[in-house]
Amino acid sequence: MALSEIEQIKKLIEEKKHILITFRTDGRGDAIGSAIAWRSFLHAQGKRAEIVCSDFVLPGAYRFLPAAGLVKASPGHLQKFILTVDIDKTGIQELSYDVKDAHLRIFITPKTGFITKDDIRTAQSDFQYDLVFVLDTPDLNSLGKLYANNTDFFYQTTTVNIDHQAGNEHFGQLNLVDLTASTTAELLYRLMNEIKPEIINTEMATALLTGMIAGTGSFKKNNVRPRTLAVASELVNLGADRGTIVKNLFQTKSIATFKLWGAALTHLEHDPGIGLVWSSITREDFIRAGANENDLAEIIDELIANSPAAKFILLLHEHPQPSDAHTIHGIFQVSNGRQAKELMLPFAPQGDSEQCTFTINGQKTLREVEQDVVSHLKKQTLQT
Repeated sequence: MALSEIEQIKKLIEEKKHILITFRTDGRGDAIGSAIAWRSFLHAQGKRAEIVCSDFVLPGAYRFLPAAGLVKASPGHLQKFILTVDIDKTGIQELSYDVKDAHLRIFITPKTGFITKDDIRTAQSDFQYDLVFVLDTPDLNSLGKLYANNTDFFYQTTTVNIDHQAGNEHFGQLNLVDLTASTTAELLYRLMNEIKPEIINTEMATALLTGMIAGTGSFKKNNVRPRTLAVASELVNLGADRGTIVKNLFQTKSIATFKLWGAALTHLEHDPGIGLVWSSITREDFIRAGANENDLAEIIDELIANSPAAKFILLLHEHPQPSDAHTIHGIFQVSNGRQAKELMLPFAPQGDSEQCTFTINGQKTLREVEQDVVSHLKKQTLQT
């Protein structure tokens, strides 16, 4: 009889030793909380597990999670190149190297005789990780540079894909995709309960509940079901402090965030005909607020919370660094069942059905890009 997905995941965990956990480059609270909880769960079983997300910068709201600072922005060296020299007859007197014209030269001086090419062998080590868990991610391209720079690693290493989104492309050798789960954190809790419920501790419960609260807007979104609330209750019973989570995610904001929120309100516009609310933030707004791009997630949350009737939320901003003067970033969120990524296809979006991000490079100003994107959205929504 074929093993179920959960049984296969359990068997893989038992067999593997060094595990990589990763998620999409635009991962939000659900991805962060899920990854942290899953790492703790694997560690409790004696496994080496690391979390890597390309160019990751921890949002301030999640610093209260004990293991949040362990998320790495790059994987380091996934594989080593091995140069083996037979020195049985010659011995070795000196070893040195230099780099010239982007070429590494290695100098080996034998004690006696000569070293020839027949004495040299080359090889590559095994990959650093022997199992990958990709969480809350629709496709491998959404992993950014981690995938783009290491495609051989992902092709040759068993990859387990765990997600709750309908747009998931089932890219793993093993796919646990459950559309009935409100968040990946909820799905992971159910998985952990099936594998080893006795090792779920307060730290894991807190990280999972953080992911669920962030992913459901504190249980206000349409994807919340009775089972979601039951899972949240179980996590609280395991020690998760809902009050602390809500305080950090929604009630504790820096002065810079408040200033940036003020700038977003100043530029706020609304088209009630299609239910679109949008705003833009200039480079000067970032400078005046003393803020950076990491504060934008909270701005999106505020726009959603203060625009309950909006079907679409759009936030555009200039890149804070002057060196990227012609780079415009966008964050697009939907709340009416439409596909965010599909609506933004002309702008090469990354994300899922609920939220996507995109980047526009060129000579257009922020205002010109805003007009293009809003015009596109109006056309798309009026056609359907």
